Amino acid sequence: MSKSHEATWCQKGNRTMSMDDVYQKPGHLIRRAQQIAVSIFLEECAPTDITPVQYAAMVALRDNPGIDATRLSALVAFDRSTVGNVLERLEGKGLVLRIGNKNDKRVKILFLSPKGATALRKVEPFVKRAQERILAPLAPEDRETFMRMLSQLVELNNDASRVPLKVDGGR
Repeated sequence: MSKSHEATWCQKGNRTMSMDDVYQKPGHLIRRAQQIAVSIFLEECAPTDITPVQYAAMVALRDNPGIDATRLSALVAFDRSTVGNVLERLEGKGLVLRIGNKNDKRVKILFLSPKGATALRKVEPFVKRAQERILAPLAPEDRETFMRMLSQLVELNNDASRVPLKVDGGR
């Protein structure tokens, strides 16, 4: 067996695992679903030039004005460096304000700017359409079941994440 052919196979018990087996693994399917969800989001939201991570950050800032980047990263379950890059882009677009904290000069507190609040209102219908498109292939009665099971899977595996979601901001 050639090395390139070996790379497509791995041991599964006493038999080799094929790519068909890989295609049925939950991790593979979740990764593919995430790729599809991001593609649909970017396609639907293209007129607004807002990414999924930017959208999550903007919603978190609208709902939690005056938080810092560490708390924001916990609320959106993204690592601190990714959130820092997202904030730079949002600030560059004039959608987010970073203001020095009078109690701690090292910390910047974050707010959605008036322009950011307007942009968030404008992107909402596009986001709604993206979410509808993601679920559209499922029968209406299966959508609720899928979302319930997906939420359960994510919640019960939260601690296994490199960046667990911390709704309380890690406080």
